[in-house]
Amino acid sequence: MEEKSHNELLAIRRQKLEALRSAGIDPFGSGFETTGAPGEIRAAFAEGQKVRTAGRITAHRNMGKSHFIDLSDHSGRIQVYLNAKELAPEAMAAFDHLDIGDFLGVEGETFVTKTGEPSIKAASIRVLSKSLRPLPDKWHGVQDTEIKYRQRYLDLVSNRESLEVFQKRIAIVREIRRFLEDRGFIEVETPMMQAIPGGAAAQPFETHHNALGMDLYLRIAPELYLKRLLVGGFTKIFELNRNFRNEGISRRHNPEFTMLETYWAYADFEKMADLVEEMVCHLAEKICGGLRIEHKNAEGNVTRTIDLSRPWRRTRYEDLLRGVEPKWYDFSPEERRAWCQEHGIDVTHCQADFEVTQHVFEKLIEEKTMDPLFVTHCPKELVPLAKQNAADPRLVDVYELVINGQEISPGYSELNDPDIQRERLEHQSGGETQKLDDDFLAALEYGMPPAGGIGIGIDRLVMMLTGVESIRDVILFPHMRPRH
Repeated sequence: MEEKSHNELLAIRRQKLEALRSAGIDPFGSGFETTGAPGEIRAAFAEGQKVRTAGRITAHRNMGKSHFIDLSDHSGRIQVYLNAKELAPEAMAAFDHLDIGDFLGVEGETFVTKTGEPSIKAASIRVLSKSLRPLPDKWHGVQDTEIKYRQRYLDLVSNRESLEVFQKRIAIVREIRRFLEDRGFIEVETPMMQAIPGGAAAQPFETHHNALGMDLYLRIAPELYLKRLLVGGFTKIFELNRNFRNEGISRRHNPEFTMLETYWAYADFEKMADLVEEMVCHLAEKICGGLRIEHKNAEGNVTRTIDLSRPWRRTRYEDLLRGVEPKWYDFSPEERRAWCQEHGIDVTHCQADFEVTQHVFEKLIEEKTMDPLFVTHCPKELVPLAKQNAADPRLVDVYELVINGQEISPGYSELNDPDIQRERLEHQSGGETQKLDDDFLAALEYGMPPAGGIGIGIDRLVMMLTGVESIRDVILFPHMRPRH
């Protein structure tokens, strides 16, 4: 019965489409010059102004010979009043063939209704686009997550909350660029397709270039190319763009994601930590209105509050592990595995000892840390591109910034010794996930200045700042398994 009703609605809209054409009206009209978007006119409202605006009809109240409609777009909405005495008969006849979801251009004068609602009294209208499918119910929006992610356009039209998340994302990305440029950093672009995927231990997507007759890989990270630019003489650079990793999908992972990488010649990881702390707090205050970020459930109840107040805590990796188990570094590898089994933490026999430790860190420290924490001086096995600590050769000078139970940003004192770098990459390339980039190693031999570097996962940062729980809620078109 529901399907039949839906089909009937589609048929009625098709009939209205043909009625418009029969009346000599193009149901998919041409451009329409505006003086402002609906939300802009409402935000800067003044009575008695001549205005032209356009948008989608999202509400309709039929008062007989007069009508009230809402015109909406990403900027917001404005009410429009249409009266048979004010509009030409052919305009009112055309309006009779319009529905919720149609696009309409309006010219008229602003006024305030008796109820105090900012409105436009229409003097003329123009049909701009006929919607042949009905929009989701305005009161319930799109509740089905499958539809929400696969048909994002319906989500944006019907769920104002979703639209506001993406508007915040846009503002965050724009403000990051402004923040860095104001501090002397310049934006650069490096290859998306690489002959050797480097900069991270991850599985790449593979393709083939026919003209060159060679295999190429979508980049897993821009790091090795950005460091080539430090060799070339740039001192403060950043790239804000996509990375691609042919790995799992979860609420925290998408095969393509947005990453900020920044390099600063003559800086170190502590200076980069200061930069990140300043930047994230700046974003929170400017975009989110303060340093306390509330995360809410579907019912609107606050589930947790993340406090970004400075200074942020900085603690060494080993000290955090000792906080979980004081004897952790006194244990043998076998004892560490036994401890994991005792405490319900799954580890496999193929995991190296340092990977077991890292797994414990992720489960018992990272996932439980909500407020900002810089985890410093990590084992060198975890970070092969970072500079070795001068006092303890087992460690590297890095931080991992954890907020909201996940890593938001790593930061390094970058390794610039070509011999040590070769040794580490040769060790790492023993696996299948990363090949040795001899050109990068040759570049280092020409001399790269000491430098600090950071990476920030923009999707995870936006998740934290907007309070959403899934990465799919901050990516306009997330990857989904095919429908069967």
